Amino acid sequence: MLRWRGLEDIPAGWGRCVVTIGVFDGVHRGHAQLIKTATSAAAKRGVPAVLMTFDPHPAEVVRPGSHPPQLSTLTRRAELAEELGIDVFCVMPFTPVLAAQTPKDFAHGVLVEGLHAADVVVGANFTFGKKAAGTVEVLTDLGRKFGFDVQAVSLLGEDGTDGSTKSTVTFSSTYIRSCVAAGDVEAAAEALGRPHRVEGVVVRGDGRGRELGYPTANVAPPMYSAIPSDGVYAAWFTVLGAGPVVGQVVPGESYRAAVSVGSNPTFSGRTRTVEAFVLDTKADLYGQHVAVDFVGRIRGMEKFDSVDDLIVQMDDDVVRTRAVLSDPTV
Repeated sequence: MLRWRGLEDIPAGWGRCVVTIGVFDGVHRGHAQLIKTATSAAAKRGVPAVLMTFDPHPAEVVRPGSHPPQLSTLTRRAELAEELGIDVFCVMPFTPVLAAQTPKDFAHGVLVEGLHAADVVVGANFTFGKKAAGTVEVLTDLGRKFGFDVQAVSLLGEDGTDGSTKSTVTFSSTYIRSCVAAGDVEAAAEALGRPHRVEGVVVRGDGRGRELGYPTANVAPPMYSAIPSDGVYAAWFTVLGAGPVVGQVVPGESYRAAVSVGSNPTFSGRTRTVEAFVLDTKADLYGQHVAVDFVGRIRGMEKFDSVDDLIVQMDDDVVRTRAVLSDPTV
């Protein structure tokens, strides 16, 4: 898969293509539906499928300070897009200049002159251009004028019930962020199609876990990362990238982990951390880029009366973590 940043990376002689546009944060099941439509259209035409995303998040440019919690890094989005059959991952720098473009200018400058789009695939609620003035209807009209087709894909959802009435949950990044914020990582995984991932670099903490017999990897995630609510979780822990074996940990392989999210109230902590106790391994993980895939919530965060009480609970957390991650369905 090719990776471009901006229209400047488009090679000379670039031909027609099918483009799907969106932030694609999380590349969730709804996004997968969009991407499938785009890759199918591209295959029929015999042209590449291009996914266009934006960096930074448009909300941060339009309303500074409103950047939503981020479900995935750009690198992770690219990996997932490639797995779904995308040929080109195009990151458009979202600048005030781009935000100020009219829908017509965006369609002509980016989609026609830049990408030579034959088909454009978007979600049914897609908006674009200055003050979000562009809608699917506007894009369709512009497509007729400029010579590209438009496909609007309905949002994927799932029927649910609260015991008395039936409702449909729409798989959207906003919905998944709310699940993560509530600690409902199971619901987030259902909408994502896989566990919610938090990436980061392992940094030095206060070393208290090692003193308690539970040495942890203190994961420092990037700014804006969507972190589950305070509590203890069962998760898969992976050292990312190709590299030598780190102690007993092989990069690229996943290991069971009990993960604490919070500020360690038993020790009157003030800094919120993500600390992973990796089961059945020994390794010096400082400086490693790692991923934590949250599978199930074990319990909420508690303040214990004594260190001994905390250790007893941690023993139980590990037992429950093993049980959750031994389930063949996770």
